[in-house]
Amino acid sequence: FSVSNSGNTPGSNTVEYLVVAGGAGGGTGSGGGGGGAGGYRTTYPSPATGGLPVAIQCYPITVGGGGTATSSPPYPPAATNNGSNSIFSSITSTGGGGGGQEGSPTPLRIGADGGSGGGGSYSCGPTPGGSGNTPATPVSQGNDGGSGGCSYGGGGGGGASNVGANQSGGSGGAGGIGTTIACAAIGPTSPSYGTPGPASGRYFSGGGGGGGQQPGPTYGPGGAGGGGRGGYYPGPTGGTPGTINTGGAGGGIYGGPSPAPVAPFNTGYTGGSGIVIIRYKFQ
Repeated sequence: FSVSNSGNTPGSNTVEYLVVAGGAGGGTGSGGGGGGAGGYRTTYPSPATGGLPVAIQCYPITVGGGGTATSSPPYPPAATNNGSNSIFSSITSTGGGGGGQEGSPTPLRIGADGGSGGGGSYSCGPTPGGSGNTPATPVSQGNDGGSGGCSYGGGGGGGASNVGANQSGGSGGAGGIGTTIACAAIGPTSPSYGTPGPASGRYFSGGGGGGGQQPGPTYGPGGAGGGGRGGYYPGPTGGTPGTINTGGAGGGIYGGPSPAPVAPFNTGYTGGSGIVIIRYKFQ
């Protein structure tokens, strides 16, 4: 973002921004956790903050990619499904925390920390979701993920506005809802970004739903703002990935018995990429 004239104090020496990080990928195993949404940071609609001052210079911008999906078996030896950070000037939004995945070592079953935390996976031990708003920002960039449990269900990933839901009776937890921003804040092409929200707004940063088991219990729905739904076993279809340009996270998956069935039942779902939008006053 190249600034050739810094404007003047009465109204055009600052910019407004929307900085959304990449959503995380969902976890796998016997009830994988949904991914956590990418961190959500914006000055809009709070003009009292004065926006972000800019100088005559170039500002490199990083748009965070979505986290990868984890597969089983074999279960991955380390958490690999976090989203990536988005950066503009002094503002960094943190990538979503990956959904918990059954496997060894046991800590991988706990949802990872991030802009929003990932959901915990199936386990009869404590499998909490990851912590959102990590590292902490003055205005929270996200929420915690929900917990997994002993009933073959994964917790939902956290979203920008709500925590992810806990699994219940084998059903995956719902992903946390994202945050809406008015289309007027992000320009006439706004329908290309985010997902539909109230009053012509757009949602960003929805959490991924946790994986579940059928029949009876089921997958967790994704949170508004690009969150993907969880997958389940057995079933005719799997879950869904996070939506690009939203920071929405991918759903978790119930991978079924060993040996795991063919894809898409043995693989979690990828997170959606983030986005950076800058608004400034011309003249």
